[in-house]
Amino acid sequence: NTMFFSSSRRQIARITARRNLSSTLSTTSLLTTETTTKSRILSSFPSLLSFEKRMRFDVRSSSFHQNHRPNLCLRRQYSSDLPSSFQEITMPALSPTMTKGGVTSWLVSEGQKVSAGDVLAEIQTDKATMEMESMEDGFVAKILIEAGREDIDVGTPLLVMVEDEKDVASFKEYVGGKGGGDDSGGSFNDSGSEAEETRKEEERVAASASASTSSSSSSSSFATRGANEIRVFISPLARKTALEKGVDYTKIRGRGPNGRVTNLDVLEYVASGGVANVKSSAQQQQQQQQSAGEFDASIYFPEYEEVPVSTIKKITAKRLTESKQTVPHFYLTVDVNMDAVNATRARMNALLEKEKDAKKISVNDFVVKASAAALRAVPEVNSSWMETHVRRYKLADVCVAVQTDKGLMVPVVRSACCLGLRGISSEVKSLAEKAKMGKLQGKDVSGGTFTVSNLGMFGIKHFAAIVNPPQAGILAVGGTRKEIVKTKEGMYKETNVMSATLSCDHRAVDGADGAKWLGAFKSYMEDPSTMLL
Repeated sequence: NTMFFSSSRRQIARITARRNLSSTLSTTSLLTTETTTKSRILSSFPSLLSFEKRMRFDVRSSSFHQNHRPNLCLRRQYSSDLPSSFQEITMPALSPTMTKGGVTSWLVSEGQKVSAGDVLAEIQTDKATMEMESMEDGFVAKILIEAGREDIDVGTPLLVMVEDEKDVASFKEYVGGKGGGDDSGGSFNDSGSEAEETRKEEERVAASASASTSSSSSSSSFATRGANEIRVFISPLARKTALEKGVDYTKIRGRGPNGRVTNLDVLEYVASGGVANVKSSAQQQQQQQQSAGEFDASIYFPEYEEVPVSTIKKITAKRLTESKQTVPHFYLTVDVNMDAVNATRARMNALLEKEKDAKKISVNDFVVKASAAALRAVPEVNSSWMETHVRRYKLADVCVAVQTDKGLMVPVVRSACCLGLRGISSEVKSLAEKAKMGKLQGKDVSGGTFTVSNLGMFGIKHFAAIVNPPQAGILAVGGTRKEIVKTKEGMYKETNVMSATLSCDHRAVDGADGAKWLGAFKSYMEDPSTMLL
């Protein structure tokens, strides 16, 4: 019996030793798991909300060092922790196509009293900068998103409103969640002691992980150094010259093919005392960071800067890419005789000069009016492809492309077919001014059945525009130029000519229909009086 028990104790000791060894070897991976586990749980915490309580997870580090694994503790916060009535104002969908937005600026501050209809913030949508108004009276308890942030999903909480001013202080540490009623709760920042404890624990975890991986890092340092060795394209003669002169050719900026360092580059570098043809610090840093499996050609380009992209520009790029990839385009071009338009415009502007604060009519106003009239004459182009059917519109709402500092804006001239030249001129100038000031509203940019893009003022003769879905057509207009043409009598004379190119969605518009539309447009432009019929 004594021998049996001794053998059993030895077996138990061996099993315990193996378990301890296994725990010791897995400590490094478990240490690095703690922070990741904590961040994953905290990031998924909004989905753990219940109807009467909110559970908040925290990773307790004390048990981690004892058991070599994180211990998850639950902390419940009932709705009684917050005021009985509060509301989270979320990112609204201010246009039919809006999925993300940005907060341009806040027009209220925390603790401020607001009334229904007061403007809370300026929101950058996919089309314009618009105002977000308060729907009811209350007090701003907490602003959750700072001004200037972009790419915020629709439905994301932006601020908290309360009915009673004394409840504002309750949201000092509030960081967002679901608001109001029985489903209230929200989350709060950890207290100072907990935050300090977490910070210290993370430092200990990082130090332990660093110590555990130092040996493996040192053993692979030689292999890594070989992989990250700087690679320079240099001619044999240039390399020989550089070695003879004692020059570090990795610092020389090559001007040969593909950035190759030539002998002339080395000689100029030596003659200038190491000043000419020197790579920039950014180029040297990129060259040092490139690995053997990756070749970064940007090191051979001049210095550059990263320009941030506005929300409008991102959305425009996305939609134009989708249009070119999914919409089958075809293009039709016609030359328009502009003599009649120029004469009519001169007479009209002479009459308008006699009126106070009258605005002159531009060539683009004639283009918009003629486009709207042609859409009424050829409704096949005034349409949209709807997959199962083609939708034809009974009125012509013409969009006018306007370039602004933030990107391309396309405000809509409503019922352009029913407006006169003076009305179109006033509407276009008003929309263009609002677009450049960033004051366009949702109604100014929503809808539209056709688009006109005019680059004639930039001296462009001809270009083809991209269809703006769900529209089926867009007209690209160039500048007016002088040309010699032959008359019916066999004589030659100088005329003013403008090129116009129609881009069509071939799913909704056939080639013949597009040709008919361009013919109607040309007819209206060459005889403007017919647009009055």
